[in-house]
Amino acid sequence: MPVGLTDHFRAEYGFPVTDTRSLRSDGFTTLVGAELHAPRTEAGPSWHIVTVGLPLDFKPPTDDETGPELARRARAAGAFVGMAHPSASLLTADDAASLDAAHSVEVYNALADRENRGDSWHLTDVLLNRGHRLTAYAADDAHLQPQDPPPCAAWVQVRAETLDPEALLASLKAGYFYSSTGPELYDVSVADGVVTVRCSPAVKVLLTGGVPGAQVVQGTDLTECSLPLDMFRGRYCRVTVEDAAGGRAWTNPIHLSAVAEPEAGQDDAEHEQGPGADHDRVVAGE
Repeated sequence: MPVGLTDHFRAEYGFPVTDTRSLRSDGFTTLVGAELHAPRTEAGPSWHIVTVGLPLDFKPPTDDETGPELARRARAAGAFVGMAHPSASLLTADDAASLDAAHSVEVYNALADRENRGDSWHLTDVLLNRGHRLTAYAADDAHLQPQDPPPCAAWVQVRAETLDPEALLASLKAGYFYSSTGPELYDVSVADGVVTVRCSPAVKVLLTGGVPGAQVVQGTDLTECSLPLDMFRGRYCRVTVEDAAGGRAWTNPIHLSAVAEPEAGQDDAEHEQGPGADHDRVVAGE
């Protein structure tokens, strides 16, 4: 099990990049990181930028460094860069587009959900439709205050061969993960014009993406279903699984490119999950 501890990288706290390496063991590891801050967004005085894989000696922002500039420096230093809680920060599409070093958008934040601003899929869909190649992650944003939701309320499930931090970081950058507040995704694959989902028991499986509308399967204790891809051809789609307790799991965007008249039994789309990763299995089971 990996944990990323991302303390606020601010002057009042001494610009900490908290060293958690001593906590690592055979069955548990950590990713070193921080939540970076610098001016400014359209609605607020400061950006919130999540990073993991950040060097321990990462330098504080200069007086004139903007949020997008700070994010570029973090990415150049090897970090995975996430756009934190866009809805809670009231980010505009222009704000979000300016954060061009981001690998991923925080599409669900459990702490922000307390304000009914936890879900940021709308802005993510706008960015994806405008051609930005981004993945999508969920976070609990645990501050462990009495009024806050419990920790581990949202997380990412990373596909990696080992718990080595570098392997996990590489998978995050490649988009080899899904996000959840409860359900598990065992396998998501694309072939013959459909996406097939295998998951823990669910009441709803949705396929949404780069056009209005959705493909939906509903039932009781759903563990496998297939949904047609036709309406998303040439764009992208994503899978959402919802369980009886209201928990949700999300794949990363699956980018689809139409090809002419596929032969029977062949994939009718080229598809990617994450920047530049071509494959027909979006989430692979154990």
